[in-house]
Amino acid sequence: MTVMFDGMIPAAVMATFLLAGMVKGVVGLGLPTISLAILTVVIDMPSAMVLLLVPSFATNLWQAAAGGHALALLRRLWPFLLPAFAAVWIGAGASDRIDPSYLSALLGLLLVIYAAVGLAGPRMTLPSGRERWLGPVFGAANGVLTGMTGSFVMPGVMFLQAIGLARDQLVQAMGISFTLSTLALAAALHGNDLISPDQALLSSLALAPALVGMVIGQRIRQGLSEHLFRRLFYAALLALGLYIITGAGGLNL
Repeated sequence: MTVMFDGMIPAAVMATFLLAGMVKGVVGLGLPTISLAILTVVIDMPSAMVLLLVPSFATNLWQAAAGGHALALLRRLWPFLLPAFAAVWIGAGASDRIDPSYLSALLGLLLVIYAAVGLAGPRMTLPSGRERWLGPVFGAANGVLTGMTGSFVMPGVMFLQAIGLARDQLVQAMGISFTLSTLALAAALHGNDLISPDQALLSSLALAPALVGMVIGQRIRQGLSEHLFRRLFYAALLALGLYIITGAGGLNL
């Protein structure tokens, strides 16, 4: 085994994913950002990104399947989801021609502005007549930016929130979108030979604490009102945006 299993690294990984899974269970996002923020203190960024693959994919898949709205959401959101998935490779191909740090800073700024407006004012909505043709636009933009920066959030989450989904529908829709994005990230890392056997093993071991944390977070969420959930949701986006701006670079959710 390599340094992945030396010292306190495995214990730090387990504790990190317990916390990150709890946050994801409450607001539906944040697991990779929180895990990367903590893990990069003790290991390098590429290794941290590999470690989050199994917990991120499994928790996103669970989030995508839970709630009872999956088929309805897929029928409604496929014009957004397909471009969001396919355009990742376009963004990845263009990433070597544009400094991703600038795009990450822009994404962080957009998150901060969007969250601040949401916390200060009424809920932003998108007229139903525009959803069908704006879905592919938002999806393609989300996919390109995911490929360039590794961030799954903008402008996809903004679109999903603006089309009027209820709390549990929004969380499930984000799970579907993030699942597809995690698959794209895994393919990119594997294609660049960045996944080692010991990293894959430790990532698999991190799944258990992530799931435990997610269960705890989901129970907390069920006790929240729609109003309180929205405020926590925007607060989480604000914190993620500020974190990206202050030097995290491109982070995925």
